[in-house]
Amino acid sequence: MTARYPLPDLNSLPEDLKTKILGVQEKAGFIPNVFLALARRPAEWRAFFAYHDALMEPESVGRSSHLSKGDREMIVVATSSANGCLYCVVAHGALLRIYEKKPLVTDQVATNWRKADITPRQKAMLEFAMKVCLRSSELGEEDFAPLHAHGFDDEDIWDIAAITAFFGLSNRIASFSNMAPNPEFYLMGRVPREKKAG
Repeated sequence: MTARYPLPDLNSLPEDLKTKILGVQEKAGFIPNVFLALARRPAEWRAFFAYHDALMEPESVGRSSHLSKGDREMIVVATSSANGCLYCVVAHGALLRIYEKKPLVTDQVATNWRKADITPRQKAMLEFAMKVCLRSSELGEEDFAPLHAHGFDDEDIWDIAAITAFFGLSNRIASFSNMAPNPEFYLMGRVPREKKAG
């Protein structure tokens, strides 16, 4: 799978992008392709990752949330699968495996979340996310009641919808640009990570 737009050279990027990308590389052991693919347009990169971090790491902007990291990644995997986005299913599937510590559940959520071995709370969350993903114009008050019954408040529901909507954007950019998942993602959370020497 060849990217439709060539990835820029890391050393050609503005210093703030380069610093953040090197930080990701240090933490992950590789540079996820999305960081370089979007860096061809630095202003969009900054906006994209600022919104990404506010949604996926709310503590980074001083906000608390009742959604776990696993919940957030589960929303991304299920809705990205519905949107046919290979990059996001593979990349966020890796994160879901790590956060939930249940490798099989990620494959189930990516294939058919309704049959996945997840909690009733998570099924209600994904039911709502999938409606936002596929039929948002049909949402009504009746769609909020099951979430409230499972302990989600209105801010949590905003999170579910916003994550779904944001990754709808991400899915479409990844798909039209032919963004390929890094090979490293496929084994993350399936096999133990090698310890660094020293």
